[in-house]
Order: sequence, then C-alpha cells, then structure tokens
Amino acid sequence: MLEVAVIEDPSAAEVSLDPVRARLLAELAEPGSATMLAARVGLPRQKVNYHLKTLEKHGLVELVEERRKGNVTERVLRATAASYVISPIALASVQPDPARSPDRLSARWLLALASRLVGDVGALITGATRARKRIATFALDGEVRFASAADRAAFAEELANAVTALVSKYHDETVEGGRDHRVVVAVHPSVKAVTEPMTQTKES
Repeated sequence: MLEVAVIEDPSAAEVSLDPVRARLLAELAEPGSATMLAARVGLPRQKVNYHLKTLEKHGLVELVEERRKGNVTERVLRATAASYVISPIALASVQPDPARSPDRLSARWLLALASRLVGDVGALITGATRARKRIATFALDGEVRFASAADRAAFAEELANAVTALVSKYHDETVEGGRDHRVVVAVHPSVKAVTEPMTQTKES
C-alpha cells in the first residue's frame, strides 16, 4: 500500500468523491470483504459490493486474497493507498494558471501556485512509482507569529531577498547534465484545524 496516491483521472476523481465510497476507502486501510464492510457502514452487502467493484475498476482498491466459504468465494480487498490527493490534472481544462497575472501578494495567485505544485509533484510521484525510483525533493513547514503587519512585510522582503540570492548563487544554465528544479515559497495565515464528528451515510 502506498502512503499517498495521486488521482489524475477525472472519472476516478468523481468516484472517490462519493461519500459512501470515500468511507469505504477509509475503512479499507486494512483489508476487508464486502460482508465485513457492510456491518461497519450499515449498508446491504450487495450495495457495498457494487461500490467496491467501482472502486476496483478505477484502481482505488485492489484484491488481496480470495477465501472459499462453502459455495461462496469471499474477495478481500484493500485500498491502494493510505490517503489520496486529487490532482488539478483531473480538471485540466479549468485548472488555474500561475503564469496568468502573477502577483506575489495575491492569495489567488498563491492558490494557483499551490495547484501547480500538487499537479507537478503528483505527476512526478506517478512516474517515479511506475519506474520504482525515488524523487529528489525538499520541503520546509513551520509557523511564525508576527507582532505587526509591518514586521510581516519586512519578513517577506528579507525572505524574497534571501531566496533570490540563493537562486543566483546556485543557478547555472551552462552546466551539462543539470536539471531544472522549481522553488516555491509561501507565507499565509495559519488555519486552525476543526474536528467535526463523523456522520454515517446510508443509501436506500
């Protein structure tokens, strides 16, 4: 099982967004059968089996084993990943373009950059998984509390200057065999996580 899988196919993305199927994917972090899942999610086994076949068709779950029980063969399935990310590539015709109206102070431009980041890294992960190779990446994540808007602006300016200096120091267009890397730096207000109680969805 992969830690994270990237969904690039529009039909697979649509399937994964169904509340019942999303719940089944979460339950299938550990292998299970339609009968086992039906008891957990409160749906008829036939209904669960229908959803599992759809998820399997789109590569979101996989067969682990088949168990013979009397005259019935029980199929045990597992999610192909512990978590999933839907790539903007799934909505290629309407995905945001960071090249349009670049503005480092625009939240919408930041969102467009983040969208491209998800799409690019998702494509890299997909290719590396098929080739069974690792990807050379690096990321930083942290928080800083500013005393004032002026301090925030000063921090952003110093950060921009520092990154520009580093890029100028190490960027070399003349070297043979070099590979381009994209650098994305973002600063935005922290969003506090809200924990909501899980509700069970039933279909009639």
